[in-house]
Amino acid sequence: MTIAVVLLTTALVTVVALLAATAAGKLARMDNASYPTAITRAATTFAAVITLVAAVASALLALLT
Repeated sequence: MTIAVVLLTTALVTVVALLAATAAGKLARMDNASYPTAITRAATTFAAVITLVAAVASALLALLT
């Protein structure tokens, strides 16, 4: 049961991070940014979402234990 919850949560976080990165890249292109700039913004957004989720998870873990 626990492994299934961890895998489902990981998949959900990855999908949300990919959606945020896609939106950031699309907004960058709509703002007339070049393709390399849009990809850089998308990658930065993806990394930021993953980092934010890791920080929140570690904070919650510290509170719950």
